[in-house]
Amino acid sequence: MSVRSLFAPADEVLSQRYPFVVPALSYAVNAVEPAIDAQTMSIHHDRHHAAYVTSLNKALEAFPDLHPYTLGELLMGLRKWPAAVQVAIRNHGGGHANHALYWGLLAPGSAGAQTPSGVLAEMITRDFTTLTACTAALKAAGLAQFGSGWAWLVKTATSRLAVRGLPNQDSPLLNGELPIVGIDVWEHAYYLKYQNRRADYLDAVLARINWDVAGAQLKR
Repeated sequence: MSVRSLFAPADEVLSQRYPFVVPALSYAVNAVEPAIDAQTMSIHHDRHHAAYVTSLNKALEAFPDLHPYTLGELLMGLRKWPAAVQVAIRNHGGGHANHALYWGLLAPGSAGAQTPSGVLAEMITRDFTTLTACTAALKAAGLAQFGSGWAWLVKTATSRLAVRGLPNQDSPLLNGELPIVGIDVWEHAYYLKYQNRRADYLDAVLARINWDVAGAQLKR
């Protein structure tokens, strides 16, 4: 299974090779307010995401044979790599990939489509009946995730849509599934504004999803 077969060409982060870099936000840190405050956005992107990239690069320094592989290939081929680096790729590589999608999914203002269209809309209707049911399932997965993790809308190996709750920074790619929408439910993603009100955070983020970006994940 190749990265090309899964992702739109514009997905530059999954095509990155060592040394990896944090993509700049395409909008101001306050552009998603009031859903996510500027301080949380800045700390989350500039410190947490950056730390995953720094740690991934450090872990891969001693494995030059892995340097030619893209981030997507490293994640999808995890079990093929030396055991000594698998945890770093899973945690830090997953953190890099997951956050890159998350930033794109947060639509600042009215810049992104507020409802799905095209193939994604058809698949949501087929597999969830309504968008409301789909987002309700995503919220439920986020609330049910014990501790740190993510709520995911994925395309399965059988080309169906499904909702998953995955721990830590696990990427759906580890299970051969294509991430469409990912919502970070680590406390650092929301605690400054929402404290323990994870449900409120999930509602706010789900109302700001850029469905153009989500739909682009299905393109070949």
